[in-house]
Amino acid sequence: MGLWYEDFEPGMVVEHDGDLLITLEDNIDFCHLTRNQQPLHHDVEAARAAGFEDVLVNGLYTFAASVGMSVPDLTEGTLIANLGYDDVQHPRPVFPGDRIRVSSEIIEKRDSSKPGRGIVRIAHTVRNQHDQVVCEYTRAVLVRSRAA
Repeated sequence: MGLWYEDFEPGMVVEHDGDLLITLEDNIDFCHLTRNQQPLHHDVEAARAAGFEDVLVNGLYTFAASVGMSVPDLTEGTLIANLGYDDVQHPRPVFPGDRIRVSSEIIEKRDSSKPGRGIVRIAHTVRNQHDQVVCEYTRAVLVRSRAA
């Protein structure tokens, strides 16, 4: 179960359990599912010609997987809506075989105009197995309060 609005405290940091092994097959499946046929994501020769050591994992896959990895600890069962994502950055590439993990810091929270809910802004940081930041972004969520 995720956190209720009252449980979120600005400055609180959550290190999410586990990591995710990024496979070439999952990357290719994500690209097919999202109709992204960029050769850099599935053709090692195209990636090497562009100066990379291997195919690049689709940044949206890294982003989407990291959101999912945060759900059990933060919003599972308490989320009303994702309100938006801001400042999505990919400072380093992710390659097949990398392992990612996610941490989240609560930036702020405020009551909603409707009772029984509140808005929380969260900064997510995604790191690879070398502790390098590979993705970071902020997210605003609307969550239930216990009173609801």
